[in-house]
Amino acid sequence: QIQLVESGGGTVQAGGSLTLSCTASGYTGYSTHMAWFRQSPGKAREGIASNVGYPGDTIYSDSVKGRFTISRDHAKNTLTLQMNSLKPEDTAIYYCAAGTPTSDYRLREVGYHIWGQGTQVTVTV
Repeated sequence: QIQLVESGGGTVQAGGSLTLSCTASGYTGYSTHMAWFRQSPGKAREGIASNVGYPGDTIYSDSVKGRFTISRDHAKNTLTLQMNSLKPEDTAIYYCAAGTPTSDYRLREVGYHIWGQGTQVTVTV
């Protein structure tokens, strides 16, 4: 089974930027959805961005739309999340996931069966 490894987390001041990367151990395919989720302490895991297909059908949660950009390099089996204008409420563990959700479930955990270990993002005031 493919494994996912996230990298790029860290601490940044509010208003700053970070780029997260997720590398898959094998080919994920254009029909495989890949997504970013995040989980803050005491909160449920939230789907924030999803990508499928070529050149890439993407969707975003309202909480990150306009600030975050998901992109995918099929040749390198990588998924990237460019995060701009970061806010303290973006502080969370960020997870990469792969799966085949239906269209209504692209930002729902239930649609994904492969998960990375997560990377911590902390945004300070």
